Amino acid sequence: MIPWLEDDEPFPDVSDALTEADGAPGLLAAGGDLSPQRLLRAYRHGVFPWFSEGQPILWWSTDPRMVLFTERFAVSGSLKKTLRKVHKSAASGGRWQIRFDTAFEQVMRACAAPRRDGAGTWISDDIIGGYTALHRMGYAHSSEAWLDGQLVGGAYGVCIGRMFFGESMFARVSDASKIALAYLVHFLKMNGVAMIDCQQETSHLASLGAIPIARSEFIKRLQPAIREPQIERWKPIDFF
Repeated sequence: MIPWLEDDEPFPDVSDALTEADGAPGLLAAGGDLSPQRLLRAYRHGVFPWFSEGQPILWWSTDPRMVLFTERFAVSGSLKKTLRKVHKSAASGGRWQIRFDTAFEQVMRACAAPRRDGAGTWISDDIIGGYTALHRMGYAHSSEAWLDGQLVGGAYGVCIGRMFFGESMFARVSDASKIALAYLVHFLKMNGVAMIDCQQETSHLASLGAIPIARSEFIKRLQPAIREPQIERWKPIDFF
């Protein structure tokens, strides 16, 4: 059994999360709400929401935890060539532009849209409402790839101090999500963010350089990072 959260009830210790033997490894609690205050409390404790339509709000703290150390972000040779083209285009006012935080809700809704296999995502209107409130407070951010004035790729997440919690990304043209992510990771690295929380293990994240670490190690690194000052100015930083 997992606890049901009422009102402002605090999260259980992450060590109480279910294990593989329980059938839902990482599941910590249910209930509560998606208010900015609850979401910030969750991230500060190494907890994140993830649930499907029709389910109650479910809170997770996975072990191991998938993370991307910004210095280890893997940029393939083909992506480097693409980034050079994007940089050249953006610098000259061409077809490509990279922006931060100009279309946060659009990025979230694009991430929530059905994928090529026809499946939707877990990003509901309630989730969008909670994170757009965080965005208005200066905690949630989007990285956006624009082509010919159209939003074609992006990524979003939550930043507390010098810790970034990645949530989702999307692409409408080839490599657009990777372009947005690359600019985001580069910006974070240049601003002293050493680790990005990726939450769960996937082969795609692994291909970008993400690795699993023990939850205890994640929490150990998380705590000093979230006590650092907030990043004040969000503006893409060129690679070249």
